[in-house]
Amino acid sequence: MNKKLKVLYHGSPNKLIGDTLNLSEGTDSDERLENNLFGVYASDRKDFAIVIAIFNCKGVLGGSIEGFAKNKIDARIYGNFPKQKYVYIYVLPLKTFKRTKSIEHQFISDKPVKPIKIEKILISDYLYLIQRATEEQTQKWIKKYNKNIKINTYISM
Repeated sequence: MNKKLKVLYHGSPNKLIGDTLNLSEGTDSDERLENNLFGVYASDRKDFAIVIAIFNCKGVLGGSIEGFAKNKIDARIYGNFPKQKYVYIYVLPLKTFKRTKSIEHQFISDKPVKPIKIEKILISDYLYLIQRATEEQTQKWIKKYNKNIKINTYISM
């Protein structure tokens, strides 16, 4: 583990019930099997955690992260922006986490994790992190990952 790291961040559209983040199965594509593991996922980048939380909100079709720069994340949202106002960022201790190999800035713990701190984040303050996919990009994404979705149901530009 990088000695400079002090904490990790986990983003969720939901407020934690109880005091521990429990293991859950990732729901990423088959392209990155490491993202389908049973665990608690986290990042060393707060912006990455915020984007993931937004991608997982009700009403959002999906999202992708194309890459990272020092002060920027290249993230794309498919379908509508979330209708909810807030997401939650959980600040986590490093202790049980291991860096994943397939995605830069991603970590996973195979044990439940008790957050050090919980932040309620106003989504509208962070929409600048996400670029909305074009209709063509969304069509390609739907064909690749969700064959039974009708695009007109999700796009309201």
